Amino acid sequence: MADMTEVSAVGQPTGLRERKKAKTRAAIRQHALRLFRERGYSATTVEQIAAAAEVSPATFFRYFPTKEDVVLQDDMDLVTLEALEAQPASLGPIAAMRSATAAMVAQMSQADLDRLRETTELTLSVPEIRARAVDEFTRTIEVVAAALAKRAGRDPDDFAARNVAGAMIGVIMAVTLAPPGDGPADMFGSIDAALAHLEAGLPL
Repeated sequence: MADMTEVSAVGQPTGLRERKKAKTRAAIRQHALRLFRERGYSATTVEQIAAAAEVSPATFFRYFPTKEDVVLQDDMDLVTLEALEAQPASLGPIAAMRSATAAMVAQMSQADLDRLRETTELTLSVPEIRARAVDEFTRTIEVVAAALAKRAGRDPDDFAARNVAGAMIGVIMAVTLAPPGDGPADMFGSIDAALAHLEAGLPL
């Protein structure tokens, strides 16, 4: 989960510069996934991806810090955070996150879902990507904590906000890094169920 500036039904970028950057980012990801399908993840190099996308390797790394990030980074967290900020202040943090996630899913096109299915399969099957995914989840805790603190009118590094964010990302990790079910729709259902379980106090 990371910055989602692809030109798609999810998160339309604004401004000429942003649209050009989004187009380049989308092209890199599109060609990377195609090459992974054709050659396999391990056999595909950053240089090959860059050449297919008609950019330099240096440009690739400006958009994606590692080859793993081209699989992991998408716009879902950005769109979800925007939806989180739009939730009524009367909602508790977990209820607000559930509602924000549902709003994000509602914006996803079939192409978004197909790409998510493919990247999820890669994440679960390629050890390097799975390991990098943990770093992404750790980063997401910080981002969500700051958003929750803002909703509550607290400092960005508020202890309670970070704890709640850690708990939410923890239950999301528990379902997204588990063996796949029926695809993204099933995954989002599992995420909502996990958040509902957390909201109920994690009864066992």
